[in-house]
This record gives sequence, C-alpha cells and structure tokens, in this order.
Amino acid sequence: MSDLTFHLIALAIYFAAMIGIGVYAFRQTKDHEDYMLGGRNLSPGTAALSAGASDMSGWLMLGLPGAIFVSGLVEAWIGIGLLIGAYLNWRFVAPRLRAYTQVANNSITVPSYFENRLHDTSRSLRLVSGVVVLVFFTFYISSGMVAGGVFFESAFDGDYLTGMLLVAGVTLAYTLFGGFLGATFTDVVQGLMMLLALIAIPVVAIFSLGGLDGVSEAIVASGVDHAGLIPEDWNWVAVVGIVSALGWGLGYCGQPHIIVRFMALRDPHSAIAGRRIGMGWMLLSMIGAIVSGIVGVAYVQQNGIDISDPETIVLVMAQVLFHPLVSGLILAAVLAAIMSTISSQLIVCSSALVEDLFMVVAKRKPQPKTLVLAGRGAVLAVAAIACVLAISPSDSILALVGFAWAGFGAAFGPIILLSLFWKKLTNWGALAGMVAGAATVFIWASLGTELYEIIPGFIANLVISVVVSLATHRAGTEKEAEIEREFTETGALAIVKPDAAAANERG
Repeated sequence: MSDLTFHLIALAIYFAAMIGIGVYAFRQTKDHEDYMLGGRNLSPGTAALSAGASDMSGWLMLGLPGAIFVSGLVEAWIGIGLLIGAYLNWRFVAPRLRAYTQVANNSITVPSYFENRLHDTSRSLRLVSGVVVLVFFTFYISSGMVAGGVFFESAFDGDYLTGMLLVAGVTLAYTLFGGFLGATFTDVVQGLMMLLALIAIPVVAIFSLGGLDGVSEAIVASGVDHAGLIPEDWNWVAVVGIVSALGWGLGYCGQPHIIVRFMALRDPHSAIAGRRIGMGWMLLSMIGAIVSGIVGVAYVQQNGIDISDPETIVLVMAQVLFHPLVSGLILAAVLAAIMSTISSQLIVCSSALVEDLFMVVAKRKPQPKTLVLAGRGAVLAVAAIACVLAISPSDSILALVGFAWAGFGAAFGPIILLSLFWKKLTNWGALAGMVAGAATVFIWASLGTELYEIIPGFIANLVISVVVSLATHRAGTEKEAEIEREFTETGALAIVKPDAAAANERG
C-alpha cells in the first residue's frame, strides 16, 4: 500500500473514534445542564486535558514549531506568557469561579454568571456579553475550519473544500449530539494524541541525528543561531515584542471555552489536581513543540530537505521518521488540535444563543427537552454560518484567531477577576469596562502598532470598571451577603487563601 493509503486509514480510525465518543456522550446527556456543562461533574484530569486541548489548537503543533524553526528560542516568549497565564488561571480563578457560578443561581455560562453575580436586573450585561461571544466565536470557528481544509489539502493531497467540509462535518457530528461531554471527552483523546506526537517526534529525530552532539553539530553547520531567548539586536522594538508575547497570558482568564471547564468541575477542590495535571500536560507539550522546532533545523540541514512552509516542519519529520500508519496518526493529531478547539467553541456559541439570548427574550422558561433541542439547533446554525464563511478562505479570518484572543481577554478577563476578588464591582462598572476593553482592542488593532492589543484593552477595561463601580456601588446588599456566605461555605476560600479561611473558621 502507498503512504497515502496508510494516512487515510489512520485518518478514518481517528474520525471513527471521535464519532464513537460522541455517541457515548449522547447517551450520558440527560438534560440542558448536561448538554451545556456536563452536569458539573468533570474529573480534574478530564477538565485539565480538555482545557489544554481546546486552548492550544493547531498553533501548538504547527505555529510554534514553525516559528522556532525560523527565528529560534526568541519565539518561545509567547509560550512562556501562556504558561504563566495558565498557571495563574488554574491557581486563582478556577476554584473561585467553580464556587461562585454555583452559588450565583447555578450559572452555566459566562454571561449568565455576570448577570447573577452582579445582580443585573436590566439584563443588558448578559445580552452584550452574549453577543460578544457569538460574534467573535463565529469567525473563530470559521478560521478553524479554514485551517482544517488547508491542512487536509497539504497533508493528504486532497481538495480544500472537501477537507474543510469533512473536518466540519465530523466535528459537528460529535458536538451536535454529544454536547459539552462530547466535546470534552474528545478533547481528552485529542490532548493525549498531541502530547504523544510532540514527545515522540523530537526524541526519535534526536536519535536519528546521532544524539545531542549530532544535533548541535548540524545546527552549527546550518549557520543560524537559535539558542538565545534575547535577540542580538536588542532595542525598544525587541522589548515591545517580548512584552506583547508575554501579554498573551493575560487572555486566559477571559476565554469562555477554557474557563467553562472550571465551571464544570465536580467541586472547587478539584482545581488543585486539575492544575497539576493541566500544567504538566502544557509544560511537556510546549517543550516538545519548542524542541521540535530546534531539532527541525538540524534535521533539515543534515538530510538536505527543502522546507517550503516552516509550519510543516513537524509534519515533514513525522512522515520521514515513522511508518506511514504511525505518521498518519501524527497527522491526525494535528487535525485533532484544530478540531478540539472548534468543538469547544461551538458549545460556547450554542450556550450564548440559547442561555444568554433566547432565554432572556423568552416569555417563560421552556421545557428541558426543548432547551436541549434548541442547543443542538444553535450548534448547527453556528457551524453552518462558519462553513459559509470558510468556503472562500481569507487571511482576515485566519488573522482573527489572535484578534479574538485579545478581544475575549480584554472584554471578559478583568470582569472575571474583579467579580471574584473585588466586592465593589457593579453591573454598570462591568458593562462599561467590557465595552471599553472590546473597543480598545478594535481601535488599537487598526492603528497597526507593535504592542499587542490585549495589553491596552485589558488596562482600559480594568480602569473603567473600577472607576464606574466606585461611582455606582451601594454597600451592604442582602443578595451580596448571601452569595459571599455561600461561597465561603463551599471551601473555595481555603484553596486560594488558606490563612484567611482558617481565621474565618476560628473567628
């Protein structure tokens, strides 16, 4: 059999496994909360791997190794920023958000949490944040489908439109029926596939080059210097570049498809084990991606390989180093990185349509079965719109990935943090800050400056939220006191502030 045949067999095995998991999740989904949040019963390992897989997307296996291959370790600053941001997110946001979303009227979406936590009787906060989620993620999903089509075209020598529709169809199938659990369980498998691929490729490549000495000699022979985190031409432009790269970490606390995994944990204490598992996965995966890029330089040099697209360095090494069936599974792992993000974002868009828009305007609460059907219909509708946008691929859609990360980080990040750690935040402060953060991202991006737009957007949101909240806050409300009491009883305070919790128990 030809290599392409083995690759297609591996791809068929992967697709069949994803659909099978979706069928299993479908049988576990009983009501609307199950469909949107898995019944708040995720184990720490499942939540951690799912959050990591839905976060990283194809960037981890294509973008980061390719950037390292071209420019060296200086490109690792984004990874460092993401690692710091992810750790702080798990350490401080996860346990509190899990507790607060439950005591705040059992909120199962980020917009509904904002409304319930801040007692927004106008419902404007929920509507605006729901629209923000829907608009950004529709284009985000479309960019993922474009990436899937392009990947299918380059890796399997197939037609772009066929590949895009195939990726969209399989992802839609297990997400449509399996809901949150379908997306989460497939994320776990996809996350493990990504990790194994990013460990196996550099390890086997190093051995094939004669060990670390062989790698070093080949890199020296290539005539490039990839070893420094600090660029040789150190100047203010380089400083801004590093600050911008680290600024990606600010976005974590505002990404709905990531923090919804915190909301679905069994209890706040599960965040401890989740943090250890999630950060372990992320650290190993990042190291694997970075080493793959560095080793790729040596491998190309020693074997005289011509790389037309640096982002395919992992794919090229996989196809040369492994049996075609194994390399086909590694190619499927790259596809898994893309599909895991699409599925998670589809669920968030569905929740925005049903929970945060439809439920707000509905005259009475629909039956649970009606809500599940509405959720599936919303997934189908968003996927259809994203597919239409992806039929004619555009650089503007692909570029929106980084823009959407900044948009969510600047619009939601400060509000999440203030709602968890500052009692004086008001609904009007949150609404003003959210609009200011999102608007700043749009304006700053249009200016074309070197500084990543999430940084000024995050700061603008934070400042406006605090100023407006101080002007509109009324202390001592009964609802606020009740939520604080119930939050303390969950035990989440003992995770993030053990000394304060102990003093509270003594007092």
